[in-house]
Amino acid sequence: MQTDTRGAPRAQTLDRVAPGRAGHGHPWLTLLAVALGVMMVGLDATVVTIANPAIAKDLGADLAGLQWVTNAYLLALAVTLIPAGKIADRFGRKRTFLAGVIGFAVASVLIGASGSLGMVIFWRVVQGFAGALLQPASLALLRNTFPPERLNAAIGIWGSTVGISIAGGPIVAGLLVENVSWESVFFLNAPLGLIALAVGSWVIRESRDGSAGGAFDLSGVALLSGSLFALVWGLIKAGEDGFGATVPLVSFAAAAVLGAVFVWNELRVPHPLLPLGLFRSTALSAATGLIVLGFFGMFGTLFFITLYLQQVHGMSPVDAGVRMLPMTGVFIVASPIAGALTSRFGPRLPLALGMAFTASAMFGLSRIGVDAAYVQLWPWFVLIGLAFGFVIVAGTEAIVGNAPAELAGVAGGLQQTASQIGGILGTSVLGVLLSTRVGDVLFGRLTDAGVPGSAAQRLSGEGGLVSQGVAPVPPGSPEPVAEAITTGSHLAFMDGFQTSLTVAGAVALAAILAALLVRRGTSPVDGAAAA
Repeated sequence: MQTDTRGAPRAQTLDRVAPGRAGHGHPWLTLLAVALGVMMVGLDATVVTIANPAIAKDLGADLAGLQWVTNAYLLALAVTLIPAGKIADRFGRKRTFLAGVIGFAVASVLIGASGSLGMVIFWRVVQGFAGALLQPASLALLRNTFPPERLNAAIGIWGSTVGISIAGGPIVAGLLVENVSWESVFFLNAPLGLIALAVGSWVIRESRDGSAGGAFDLSGVALLSGSLFALVWGLIKAGEDGFGATVPLVSFAAAAVLGAVFVWNELRVPHPLLPLGLFRSTALSAATGLIVLGFFGMFGTLFFITLYLQQVHGMSPVDAGVRMLPMTGVFIVASPIAGALTSRFGPRLPLALGMAFTASAMFGLSRIGVDAAYVQLWPWFVLIGLAFGFVIVAGTEAIVGNAPAELAGVAGGLQQTASQIGGILGTSVLGVLLSTRVGDVLFGRLTDAGVPGSAAQRLSGEGGLVSQGVAPVPPGSPEPVAEAITTGSHLAFMDGFQTSLTVAGAVALAAILAALLVRRGTSPVDGAAAA
């Protein structure tokens, strides 16, 4: 068997195709099929945010219920990504990928057909499980199809596909919500899923870890899933109630205990779910941490930027999506550039640049005001787009490219899990910082804007709404009072916005130092990986 420079079995060459069927096993056609699948997930990342207000109005959802439209998906996805990667390695990456495509498309249609918020949330859970099957398998297919010298380019194109779908999501969703219905944004996944299924069934060559035998590590699945569930649940509840509340603290303690037992379990079972020898690669370990830190800043910021544009500036969903094109559009270009830089210099340079861009953008955006002109926003959006491309592509290559080919599914699951935890961590931590700051300054901002003290005192309890950029103007308020409440509320929101982004910038700045530790490492040899 041929091996690559990392000591892992070498993937098939670009011109090797199966006899008897045109295109079967061809790397670039496989990339096309994979791209069609991940495009569904990329679109879903943004269309749900745009559709949420219409869902709330149509189904009578309160804020907590609406949050679960997102959180139910994130929970299901986060707890199953690594087990799904192991399933792909053991039972077949093509089979797992296509099952994920089917499940995601069917769940999307059933979300659109739901007549109640409870059913929407239920099918979002199913959609999360399907996404967990789809995403790690997509990266594993690339790892096992492209030779090492072309893998960076393939991951760059994979990242660009995600960028295209994320960039187009807000605009497509806005047009559909405004002119058709919120259900139509989910029905959109059906034709994409059918095309991905047809192309993937024809061109993708099946691959699996032929050495994986014996009993499946069910105890590892239970322990890891339980630990991740407790962690993500704690982060979600911390975003709602604060990190000092009982539920988050108990959840974090449970996550730590289950995580420790999981590590002990993996060291003793013959066929572990997550071979801990993977982390002997410095590049893989550091890149995993950097993916968490990168998504902490970038996803948390995206959440607040959307609120700022729509709630403070009063933009429609379509207008907000168009204004964010410098961010999402640059991401499309940045991904292949990052792939080329990673091929030439290794992951260290693009990772360090990506975190430097993130820090600069966070600090820049932390200085904008309520009425900031668009010219003050778009340069920072460009930097965030560059940062996304560089961190995602270089970090993914450092994780997936430094794992043995037979563990590509596990590595893909690890990368996706790191990104999900980073995103949830950023949204919850930065959200708590924002809401805490809003609570501290809201009364003063309202009175400074001209709201009478007694009214400002009553409105101080509306910090939850103000933290979303909403001005809690009581119905029937005189126009001068309404204007004063709006001014004070938006200024309080911006105080929290600026505090959160300053912290995100500091985290990104510290991550530059961690990026300098990443080297073009070598994969653990088979024995180490199985340890």
